[in-house]
Amino acid sequence: MILGLALALALADSASPAPLPEPAAQQISPAISLSEAGHAIAAGRLDQAKAMLAIAVAAGAKGDPVDRLLADLALARGENEQALNLYKALLGVHPDDGLLLERGGIAALRLGRATEATALLDRATRVPAASWRAWNARGAAADRQGRWAEADAAYARAAAIDPKRAEVPNNQGWSLMLRGQWAEALIFFQRASAIDPALPRLANNLELARAAVGADLPARMRGESDEAYAARLNDAGVVAAADGQTKRAEAAFAQAIELRSRWYARAAENLAALGVSK
Repeated sequence: MILGLALALALADSASPAPLPEPAAQQISPAISLSEAGHAIAAGRLDQAKAMLAIAVAAGAKGDPVDRLLADLALARGENEQALNLYKALLGVHPDDGLLLERGGIAALRLGRATEATALLDRATRVPAASWRAWNARGAAADRQGRWAEADAAYARAAAIDPKRAEVPNNQGWSLMLRGQWAEALIFFQRASAIDPALPRLANNLELARAAVGADLPARMRGESDEAYAARLNDAGVVAAADGQTKRAEAAFAQAIELRSRWYARAAENLAALGVSK
């Protein structure tokens, strides 16, 4: 576990040590505060990271090291527009920085800007030391555009770099669900569960895949558009709901939503009517 800020004070044997001349926080160097802020962000202690950054700035820290951590903090807090703008500003100075490209691409992806995300992540994955996160995000960007071969290749690279990350087979499962390949998707979700059963949303993904396999939802036809396939899934959900097949209906509506097509609103309403949420 990464520990937070810890100050060790060497005290004399005397029962009443001399008081510190100034608050301990003011004695921490900006470099130490920035380093600890980075650790806190990585560990998810975001309020602590924000406080440490404030200490560092008050002590004179500025420039790229501060801006990088501000971008990382914004990304961790889900403030994706702010994060993307900060990463893009930094990339103006460091255009080939793989980590900035990776994180900027992830921010763009979260904002639904698949084309911008793809451009950033293509550059990130050209860096020799590109991480599994960069390739995983590149696969997700390809999924958003229905470019399945690109998605498969990117996920394969991510899995080769770090086969112990459950996020990768989880995303591979979603990619296959988007194509209506339910049985294949289930295999990847099970693989992810074997690595980390506590991965957020994985249990729900497994349940949806099992329901889809058991209910034999319609598969995607070759060349079928998102709109056409989402419409067929939505119709299958309506029929299933009318027949009392709640799990089959839930799986169908959830997949129609995931396609992010013009059928989103109708499928979302139908899913809400079942009393569940994606």
